[in-house]
Amino acid sequence: MLKAYKYRIYPTSEQSILLAKSMGCARWFYNYALNLTSETYKTTGKGLSRNEIINLLPSLKKEHEWLTEPPSQCLQQVALFLSSAFLNFFEKRGLYPNFKKKGQKQSIRFPQGIKLDGGYLTLPKLGKVYCKLSRKPVGKLKSVTVSLTSSGEYYAACLYDDGKDIPVSSSEGKAVGVDMGITHYAITSDGTKHGNPKYYRKYETRLANSQKLLSRKQKGSNNRNKARIKVAIVHTKITRCREDFLHKLSRKLVDENQVIVVENLAVKNMVRNHPHGFATCYNGGNPRNAVAHKLAKSISDAGWGQFCTMLKYKAEWKGKTYIEVDRFFPSSKTCSNCLHQVDNISLDIRSWQCPRCQTLHDRDVNAAINIRDEGLRILAGGHLATASGQRVRPSKGTAFRGNVG
Repeated sequence: MLKAYKYRIYPTSEQSILLAKSMGCARWFYNYALNLTSETYKTTGKGLSRNEIINLLPSLKKEHEWLTEPPSQCLQQVALFLSSAFLNFFEKRGLYPNFKKKGQKQSIRFPQGIKLDGGYLTLPKLGKVYCKLSRKPVGKLKSVTVSLTSSGEYYAACLYDDGKDIPVSSSEGKAVGVDMGITHYAITSDGTKHGNPKYYRKYETRLANSQKLLSRKQKGSNNRNKARIKVAIVHTKITRCREDFLHKLSRKLVDENQVIVVENLAVKNMVRNHPHGFATCYNGGNPRNAVAHKLAKSISDAGWGQFCTMLKYKAEWKGKTYIEVDRFFPSSKTCSNCLHQVDNISLDIRSWQCPRCQTLHDRDVNAAINIRDEGLRILAGGHLATASGQRVRPSKGTAFRGNVG
């Protein structure tokens, strides 16, 4: 089983220069290969394979001597990255590959000649680089990916193979449904509500002040670069705080439950800010909630997609079951007691009473219970399984995306 350990590294000035050159060469070769592949496809109807891209290197190194400075394996990895990007595009898992830019996050992979011993990481042509170990890795080191953040920090993602097989997933045990929200980040089917720290809102003033100072600096000046780094540091702080919260919450849910059920939310559609864009896709096509389309910033701050990704791979590591319920499932407006479905519930209604069985529901807890039950039905017999002899599915034409609070 493969696991990656991410460490902060502190290269010397000479090592930083060589890393910058290596990343620049890898970026240039990626853009060159991407452009050549696109032009070849337009002309012949076929792109370039991974081996064909790698075979370009000898002639390019003779034409551009600076391509010989980085380790040769690092440039060969660029062909792997580009091939994977095109594969994801053709299998509709991603967009068409874009050209890499210097101002974005830079990275380079070392597949050979690597060693992590004590507090030093040995890399080809770089030698020993000081590495701050936060935890001891287990297994055999397969590759190292060195990345440079926009704030100027270097990190090494060390991929290890522990030699163990992925545990067989089991569904015997406690099951929990998780409903995502904004007021409360996650509401579970047992009635627990986990608060939303809203880190972006917490540091929004500091970020705005830093961006204001950046906008006043002259382009191309050293002062502007210093101001840019200050903005990047605030963004890094927000990202780290959010990731820490998501890691701890996802670990808690995976450790305490055997089956975790969540909604497959269309986050990309939710954050569209055009008039009534969010309300239309979220409230069954009826934009009756005038403030719904203003929640895009809060939804982006929550990081629901990242949280579900953490739940998925952590459950896989532990041999537990992770299930995603379809986003069209009417979890909020279905009574978890008698399965009666009401027409519509606006976002400002946080509790409601079932007109059939008179059960008083907390909107979020009721949705989490329905998500859990739907996940168990899927686990038992697929999407067509029923409960209490009834179909618990939305009627045809219903456009429902889930909860936000």
